[in-house]
Formats: sequence, C-alpha cells, structure tokens
Amino acid sequence: MARFLPLQVTDIRRDTRDAVVVTLQPRPEDAGAFDFTQGQYLTFRRDFDGEELRRSYSICAGRDDGALRVGIKRVDGGAFSTWANEELAAGMELDAMAPMGRFHTELDGGASKHYVGVAAGSGITPVLSIIKTTLAREPKSRFTLIYANRSVNSIMFREELDDLKNLYLGRLSVIHILKSEGQEIDLFTGRIDAEKMQALFDNWIDPASIDTAFICGPEGLMLTVADSLRKAGLDDGQIKFELFASSQPGRAKKKAVSKDAAQAGDMTEVVVTLDGATRTFRMPKQDENLLDAALAADMDVPYACKAGVCSTCRAKVLEGEAEMAINHALEDYEVAQGYVLTCQCYPLTDRIVVSYDE
Repeated sequence: MARFLPLQVTDIRRDTRDAVVVTLQPRPEDAGAFDFTQGQYLTFRRDFDGEELRRSYSICAGRDDGALRVGIKRVDGGAFSTWANEELAAGMELDAMAPMGRFHTELDGGASKHYVGVAAGSGITPVLSIIKTTLAREPKSRFTLIYANRSVNSIMFREELDDLKNLYLGRLSVIHILKSEGQEIDLFTGRIDAEKMQALFDNWIDPASIDTAFICGPEGLMLTVADSLRKAGLDDGQIKFELFASSQPGRAKKKAVSKDAAQAGDMTEVVVTLDGATRTFRMPKQDENLLDAALAADMDVPYACKAGVCSTCRAKVLEGEAEMAINHALEDYEVAQGYVLTCQCYPLTDRIVVSYDE
C-alpha cells in the first residue's frame, strides 16, 4: 500500500505564465519506490489552513531522463496549484506517494508501431513522458501528437517538443491545434471536435496505421476523440485514457454526517483490510461513500482526487455488494472482478468486506 514519503525540490522552472516544471529527488533509501512507468502520476499532500489537501500531477520525464519531474499548471481557485506556482521553491520538501497509474502500454524494443497522442493543455504532461520513453525504447516506432491549446503562449513544453522532433527526425510529428490563434493551415485552428478529427484522418493521419492512441484532457475532449477513433476502426483495447479531475474544489471540507440520521437510517457493517490489518466499523448506506466513512473511522486509507478519476483509492469488494456513482478510472474487467473506487462506492448490503491489499 502506498504511503507518503518526502521528496526534495531540486529545481523549479517556469514553463508558461501559469505552469511550472518541478524536479524532485527522493531520499537514497526511497529511490526504488519512485521508479516509474511512463504515463504515471504522483499524489502530493500539503496542509492548507489546518486542512490536508491531496492533489495528483503527472510525471513529465521519460524513464531514461535520470530525473523525476512533474508539470503543475495553475487552476483557477486551486489552492495547491496556485501555491506551487507562486511559493514552491528549490530546497523545499513535498510529501508524495509512490508513482501510480496505468496510462501506458508495454514496450518492445523490436516493435515497429505507430502511436498517436491527443492532449489538451496540461494533459501533455503524461503524454510527454510516454513519447520520450517510447521513442527511446522502441527505435523502430513513431509517434504522432495532436496537441490542443488556446494560443502559442499557453503551449506547455513547446521547446522540449521541438527538441524531440529534431532528435527523432521522421519519427515524431506534432500537430498543434490552437483555439484562438489563426494558423497557415485552417485545419489547425479551432477546437478538437468530431469534424476536426475526421479531417485529420482524411488529410494527415491514416487511422488504419494506429496501433495505440493515448488521450489526456477534459472529459468532453476524451469522449469526442475516443468516439472518433472507434468510428475509424480502433477497438477499446487500443485506446488509453487519462481524464482530468478539473472540478476539484480548491478546499473541500469534510462532509458532515448527522449522528441522528446515521442512527435512524439503514446501516452497513464495513470490514476493511489495509496493510494486513483489518478494521470494522458501521456506516450509513446512503449519503456517505466508503472512503469518507473509513477516514471518519481514523483509517489512513489512500486517496487523491475523490472524483472517480484516478485509481488511488482502488480496493476490492470481497463480500457484499456496492455501487459506484462515477467511474473514470477502472476498466470493465476490473469492475467485473469486484474492484471499486472507494471514493465513489456506496454499500448496498448490510455487510461489506473490502480489501486495499488485493
């Protein structure tokens, strides 16, 4: 089970007006815990005015870069991202969980594949890690990136992407789609919608050549691009997602649960195993998710987004039944095997047994 470990900030670089790139160094004894796979993220925690906030940011470094870096873009009203952009400095420490996430595919040094990435804004961070690692470790493969931004000045990692194109001549193609700036080719101006995707398939990208596509951005873009890829002939196994939890509040207060309501309503006995230890507590069947109930019972259960987007709070239901309000992180086969996102999990039975250790 993931636990928080200290990382020292060794460098912080401003990439755009509202985004920074943070280089981090684990303690020597923790180095192995922070080995990462391309496309993974780190979950950080920090105390703001007496309340702990957790936020996840994708690793933007390649596996062969010899460094651990994340990109943090300021979100309007975002407590953590604003602090990171304005106050975080080299020499400070951040508490972080070990890398998590499954936004990647296995690489084969002898493979010759065509990968496509579609990203919007800071959605480039995990895709950049995937691009760098893939091109370095699969020398016969190529990558096409479709990258949407408002304007040239808002493009994260613009210089690094240009350098990568020069380093991997003929193997990396970058298509910038700018919403509010005209370009020489009209196709590259505007938003990424179904019509734009079809035009790209007609003029720039042969969908039949795509082996795997990676999509990272807000939900609307993800659904549109995924639907276009399916219509172009790709199956679900060829499409990988990483969704933003853009609706996260800057400061989310713990939900208050009325004791009288809890006593009067239907209750569930919950048995939770975490790090080999098992605890039992009771919770209402309605109005409170399993994660919040476990936290209220003083269990140090893992979580990050609380929005059903990451899979940090993933656990397996071993007995009983539950339903999820939202699921943007688990695959269908995982749900079929009994896995749930506990931040979105509501019990349906009088007793439920859940393990974070599976």
